[in-house]
Amino acid sequence: MATFKCFEDIEAWQKGRELTNEIYALSNIGKFNRDIGLREQLRKACVSITSNIAEGFERGGTKEFIQFLSVSKGSSGEVKSQLYVALDQGYLNQDSFNQLFVKVTEVGKLAGGLMNYLRRSEIKGNKYK
Repeated sequence: MATFKCFEDIEAWQKGRELTNEIYALSNIGKFNRDIGLREQLRKACVSITSNIAEGFERGGTKEFIQFLSVSKGSSGEVKSQLYVALDQGYLNQDSFNQLFVKVTEVGKLAGGLMNYLRRSEIKGNKYK
């Protein structure tokens, strides 16, 4: 696995950013835009994915990074659940739902893979040198 010089180099963060942009665009349309509760909760969960990756990376320690990646992965699960609500309410069609579900699943897997890698590695981060 490559060494990251900044959180923007992390594929999970990059794909999470793309997902967040898509969610923002879709949640600005029609009835979805008027369901303020779901719209804002879904947006916050998406932002949480990338924010926790960035914050964990910037902490400088592997154990802390793993903890924040875990929160990010949890937020991806939250997004999945909220996508079902959006589908059930007719805010998303099946194709949009499927596309977003695949993307958020990938982001969660990438975060989980990075967690596993860090657990097995000898890298301890800046704080543990």
